[in-house]
Amino acid sequence: MAKEGIAEHGSFSTKDYHDPPPAPLVDAEELTKWSFYRALIAEFIATLLFLYVTVLTVIGYKSETAKKADACSGVGILGIAWAFGGMIFVLVYCTAGISGGHINPAVTFGLFLARKVSLIRAVMYMVAQCLGAICGVGLVKAFQSSYYNIHGGGANTLKTIIGTFVLVYTVFSATDPKRSARDSHVPVLAPLPIGFAVFMVHLATIPITGTGINPARSLGAAVIFNNEKAWDDQWLFWVGPFIGAAIAAFYHQFILRAGAVKALGSFRSNPIV
Repeated sequence: MAKEGIAEHGSFSTKDYHDPPPAPLVDAEELTKWSFYRALIAEFIATLLFLYVTVLTVIGYKSETAKKADACSGVGILGIAWAFGGMIFVLVYCTAGISGGHINPAVTFGLFLARKVSLIRAVMYMVAQCLGAICGVGLVKAFQSSYYNIHGGGANTLKTIIGTFVLVYTVFSATDPKRSARDSHVPVLAPLPIGFAVFMVHLATIPITGTGINPARSLGAAVIFNNEKAWDDQWLFWVGPFIGAAIAAFYHQFILRAGAVKALGSFRSNPIV
């Protein structure tokens, strides 16, 4: 009777959330769906915008530092960290319901290990992210006659166009009537802690490593600026993030989630008085 009463009143349920089934290792059917290619485009554009804004921020800071300008005239390390974290917040918010809002090969790798995405999707996401990163840094370099300064009229026009695109794209994403249905599986506040995590990590590690937690960002800058220093230890900015992502996937899937299941099973095994 006690068990029936609990079931009737719904005090304890098997799960208060729904876990999607693990993604298949290889899902060739994905290649026939428009949603798959739409997700690739979203990852490409998001990574392009991410690199464009953040690299411009870093170059602006370097330019002011090189001129020995007043300390208040540049964004500083805090501003750079905010640029990275803020852009991730905006872009994850805009793309989470379309592609998952990875914008980072290490994130894709971690989700692949956790069986959240198939091998085909993971590989194609990484390709799209790297191409987006290269194009984003390429846009920065194309409209500058040197690495750090001397902006022409074309550069100013392009910055205005891309800046307005980011703003209006965010407005469309936030007000899309399909968003509530399409993104029902994405917590509304999910982009906030993700962006804040990026901000905090950059704040802590910019002075040490330049914060190489996104392999696509490291590759894009190396390909476009293509000097010896940019390629030094490039492998480090792939191996490190991938190992970190693998550890995070293991910790979440096999320790946190498994621990919760065991605790729930232990609770249910206790007799009800």
